Parts: sequence; structure tokens; C-alpha cells
Amino acid sequence: MSNNQDNLETKLSDAKAVAGGMLSKDKHISAVNTSAVEVAKTGSIKDLILWLFAAAVLISATLVNQYLPGYWQPANDVWVRISIIVALIVFALVCLALTHQGRAFKILLKDAAVELRRVTWPGKDETFQYTWQVIVVIGIAGLFVWLLDNFFNWFVGIFIG
Repeated sequence: MSNNQDNLETKLSDAKAVAGGMLSKDKHISAVNTSAVEVAKTGSIKDLILWLFAAAVLISATLVNQYLPGYWQPANDVWVRISIIVALIVFALVCLALTHQGRAFKILLKDAAVELRRVTWPGKDETFQYTWQVIVVIGIAGLFVWLLDNFFNWFVGIFIG
């Protein structure tokens, strides 16, 4: 078990090093791994400009359907408007990916993928057993809420009626 844990920790540190560009093919460089939080806290004027630009593009994407057909004849076709909206959303996402927060999100996704590989997933029998347990507990909770609802209806009916 300890050998597997050490192996997983080595793979995790290697994945973080590769994500940060700190691992060469010849040798392993022991460097400080940057976390997503540290990357997200850093910022620059470029990030601010990209965030404002992305916000402006997303706002314009919401206005395309209503205002663009009045100014541009080809926009009367619904598929042209849909394609313009999709293009604007993709452009805004690319702008956001170029910020420090976008880079932190990519690190977070890579870390999540590593963690998902470490999860011990239940087998078919366990899944079936847990599913029935959840269904029974939901039924009991539903019955309890139904009884409370009937009791309070009866109780309020005494004072109103």
C-alpha cells in the first residue's frame, strides 16, 4: 500500500512539474510546485484588460440577436446570428484562458484529473446496494415530511376553522 501511495505521489508531483514546465526529459528538477490559488492571486494590467474585453464581448453576444439584424442584412438569418453568438462566446473564453486566473483553472483541472485517477470506485454490487439504501432513506424522509405536512394542515385548520 505504501509503495502505491509513493508511486501516486510521485506521479502527482511529476504532473504538477510538467504543468508548470519544470520537468525536463533528461532529469527531474526538484522545484516548487505552484498551486492554482497562488497563480490565481497574481494579476497584471493585461489580466484586467482581458477580463474587461471578455465581459464586453459577452455583453455584445447577448445583444446580437436583438440589435444586429437591424444594422446588418445577413444577420436576419437565425443561423448567422447563432454562429456569431457562438464565435463571440468562444472568443471571450479564449481571452479568459489567457489570464492568470485561466491558467489557474487549467492547473485545477489537471489536479482534479490526477485526483480522479486516485479514487477507488465502487463495484457493481456496492453500487446496487447503495442505490437501494438511498431509495429507502428518501422514502422514509418523504413519508416523514408528508406526515409533518398533514399534521400542520390539521393544526392550522383547528385555529382557522
